[in-house]
Amino acid sequence: MAALTLDALLRGLKKDANSFDPVYLLYGDEDVLKDEAIRALVDAAVGSNRDFNLDVRFAADLTPEAFHALVNTPPMLAERRAVVIRGLEQLGKRKTKLRDEVVRYLASPNPTTLLVLVVAAGEDPDPEIVRAATAVELGPLAADRVPRWIQHRATTLGITVEPAAADLLRKAVGSDLSTVSCELEKLASLGRNRAITADDVSALVGVRHGETIFDLVEAALERRVARAAQLVEPVLGQSGMSGVKIISLLGTHLVGTALARAERDRGVPASRLPDTLFRQMQSVRPYGMRSYKEEAAHWAAWSGAWTARELGKALRATLAADNALKTATVSDDRGIVTQLVLGFAPLQREAA
Repeated sequence: MAALTLDALLRGLKKDANSFDPVYLLYGDEDVLKDEAIRALVDAAVGSNRDFNLDVRFAADLTPEAFHALVNTPPMLAERRAVVIRGLEQLGKRKTKLRDEVVRYLASPNPTTLLVLVVAAGEDPDPEIVRAATAVELGPLAADRVPRWIQHRATTLGITVEPAAADLLRKAVGSDLSTVSCELEKLASLGRNRAITADDVSALVGVRHGETIFDLVEAALERRVARAAQLVEPVLGQSGMSGVKIISLLGTHLVGTALARAERDRGVPASRLPDTLFRQMQSVRPYGMRSYKEEAAHWAAWSGAWTARELGKALRATLAADNALKTATVSDDRGIVTQLVLGFAPLQREAA
């Protein structure tokens, strides 16, 4: 059976909170969504009885005997209990006593225990365990879904986020849900039932409107290099920001703009270019974007200001800057990024 998505899991629990399978396997690269799935499953299974009926352990700390005891302990004053085991990838795929015990249990799980097995980001799940459990794949959200997720996460924290504030937050930290969640938790410290404004985001997240990493990228790709260079210092001063992160995003948008340039040169009309790029983005699903439609429109527009040769040169310069940042013994993020974006200036072309 194909793995569930988070949406499918939550829809099923919302439809019938008492209808769930005995064992779930959560895997994929988005740990924030795994935590969300765990909360939903544990809430459905044990609700307010979690103090006596919830155990969270790491696979590396378990013996076969300890695992057997965990999953077969009767619930206390409740219909069922929940067991969450993180770091399942540490079992390995070779035959070990603990892995054998887990596989034996999956063949006949305890009906009064909800078992949630969690694989860390970047690790492949064990195929045998995937087949024996209800698998839920939790990869990065599509960029178009991040704004809605921000509102959802804000609701769980007891706050609301005004659209302008959500847009500024997303421009400041991108689509990385872990970072977004951390910043929302900071904003929640302002008080429950509060409507978070763009000014609140500026004050707590440390970013002002017009000075986000995406503003820098837009200035650079529009070849307004003086403005891009001015933005390097304030953007680098923001929490969690680095030269590598800036250059990575610049590189992604240069590739997208180069794709748009290639489509132009292939004869795709300018009016159809955004839709063509949008369909390609949907198939590839690049990470760290804002709205795919928004980015497709940007790439289409920016491609008119570059030749294919200029974009190739800019991409090589971006790769060199990335290598310099990762290998330099003395960090000079500001100088390297500034030099890079200044190099995006259009050269004066000879008259025909």
